[in-house]
Amino acid sequence: MAPYLRPRRLRENPVLRRMVRETRLSSDQLIYPMFVVEGQGVQQEIGSMPGQYRYSVDKLTEELRRVRDVGLPAVIFFGIPESSAKDAVGTASYDPNGPVCRAFRAARKDVPELVLIADVCLCEYTDHGHCGVPVQDPSGAYRIDNDSSLQILAKAAVAYAEAGAHIVAPSDMMDGRVAAIREALDERKMETIPILSYAAKYASAYYGPFREAAESAPRFGDRKSYQMDPANGREALQEVALDLEEGADIVMVKPALPYLDIIRQVRDMVDVPVAAYNVSGEYSALCAAFERGWLNRPATVRETLLSIHRAGANLILTYFAKEAAEMIRRGEM
Repeated sequence: MAPYLRPRRLRENPVLRRMVRETRLSSDQLIYPMFVVEGQGVQQEIGSMPGQYRYSVDKLTEELRRVRDVGLPAVIFFGIPESSAKDAVGTASYDPNGPVCRAFRAARKDVPELVLIADVCLCEYTDHGHCGVPVQDPSGAYRIDNDSSLQILAKAAVAYAEAGAHIVAPSDMMDGRVAAIREALDERKMETIPILSYAAKYASAYYGPFREAAESAPRFGDRKSYQMDPANGREALQEVALDLEEGADIVMVKPALPYLDIIRQVRDMVDVPVAAYNVSGEYSALCAAFERGWLNRPATVRETLLSIHRAGANLILTYFAKEAAEMIRRGEM
C-alpha cells in the first residue's frame, strides 16, 4: 500500500525547500572573535587555528574593515600583553594603554559601524594563566580566590567601556562578577553598557587552541574549581538565573556543539537573548577534517551554525563568521 502521508512532497523542489525552511541564519547574529597583541605590523597566524591571526592594532583595523565589508555587525576582542606586563593579579587587564584598550579606541575611530565587545577575564593578563587571583592555603596549595578577583574584573570592564567597548562580556566564572561589574559601570554613569555574561561556561577540553592563541594556559592546576563540570545540566540553569538576577542583559553558553541541549534549556527558560560560543577546538577540529578532505567545508560550516541557531542561540560567536557571512550574502546558508 502506498503511503498517504508523504513529508517528501515538501522536499522535492529546491525553491519550496527554501520556502518552508524553519531555521534561517542572518549575518546580524554572528560575532567574530579577534586577538590583539602589542607591536606594529603584526599579523601572525595561530598554528592550531588555521586562518586565524593575532593582530597588532594597526593591522587589526585593516581587518576590521574587511569584517565590516562582509556584513558582520560585531567583534569581540581578546588582548595579549607582553609577557613582562603580566603579574599575579592581572593589573595589565585594566591598563588604558594596553592592546585591547588601544584597539577599542582605534576601532571606534576607523570602523564606527561595528559593535565592539570586550572579553573580561584575567587569564591573558596573569603570569599563572588563571582567570582570578590565586591565594595559598595552609597546606601550601594554591586556589583561586573568588572575592578578591571581583574588583579587578570590574576595573577591567570599566577600562574597556571607557576605551570604547559597546558591550562587556565577563568570561571568568567567578561568583558575583556580573553584579560587581554592573555596580562599577553604573557608578561611572555607564549604565547603558550591556553585560553579555558567559553564564554557563564549562571546563571544556575544546579550549586548547584558544589557550595557544591567547597564551593563557594555566601554569598550575586547572580551572575546574570555577568553570562548570561538563556532566552538569541543571547547574547551568542556576548559573544563568543568578547572572540575570545580577544584571546580565545577554547570557551565553560555552562551548556550543557539545552543549546544544544546554542552549535549548536556557532558551526555554529565559526571555533575554541567548548567545553561544562555537569555540576554538570546534573550529580547529573541523579545519583539520577539511584539510584532509574528510568533510565538505561550506556544507559543514552551514550545518554547524544552523544547528547552534536551531538549538536556540540568537547570537553565535564563531571563527567561521566571515565565511558564513559571505555564504549568507550568496544565499547559501
